[in-house]
Amino acid sequence: MRNIKLTIEYDGTNFNGWQTQAARNKQAVSKTQRTVQGEIEKVLRKIFKQSLKLIGSGRTDSGVHALGQVANFETRSVMPVEKMRRALNANLPEDIAIIKTEEIPLNFHARYSVKSKVYRYTILNRKARCAQQRNFSLLYPYKLNLRDMREEAKSLIGRHDFRSFTASDPAKRKKGIEENTVRTIKRLTITKKGDLLTLDIEANGFLYKMVRNIVGTLLEIGSGKRAKQSIKRILAKKDRNTAGITAKPNGLTLLEVKY
Repeated sequence: MRNIKLTIEYDGTNFNGWQTQAARNKQAVSKTQRTVQGEIEKVLRKIFKQSLKLIGSGRTDSGVHALGQVANFETRSVMPVEKMRRALNANLPEDIAIIKTEEIPLNFHARYSVKSKVYRYTILNRKARCAQQRNFSLLYPYKLNLRDMREEAKSLIGRHDFRSFTASDPAKRKKGIEENTVRTIKRLTITKKGDLLTLDIEANGFLYKMVRNIVGTLLEIGSGKRAKQSIKRILAKKDRNTAGITAKPNGLTLLEVKY
């Protein structure tokens, strides 16, 4: 048995997230139910003539992109990994690309072996909309105080209970799972170049919509809608209602998964 690791890039605009969803009433999956995992598994079946389970490093939501998503699958095929990459890319739709294929030890697990993930949220901070960046950034036409945003972001770094920054996960709620909401943010940087503002955040794990809720809160602070020292109070409350809005998914990209 061989364990194959994939590094995957995708434009999440026309996907209903990463994770495969079962078709209702055994009908074909509609366009709105199209998923990245589902598209790749469909091509794997075509190439290897059997159903293979693709394990992702984690889910990304509808509209969220990736430059470095990671997944793995096991196969008995002797096909060289570079030939696998070429075969996958020849059959996948244009909004998914396999950047790298590697054979790795059998004990590697794309989800459970993760040490940290890096996400980037991109904001177009100007009044006029942009045709080219519309699917990959959030248009935010209001003036922002970057100094206040950076100062407040410092309070998020380290090990905290991020319950205030997570939304209720429908999948886990349905199964009755009570999630541990403690995570460690290793770094959070805010950079502006021209009209583009980027927030890079690395953590040992992320809760459902955690990055988007953090971004929404920092934008409210930067625009003066929230006072300074808000982040510390929000963390202490452990109540989602105390944090800011959920930023739209199109500005979010999974940059890297570290092992």
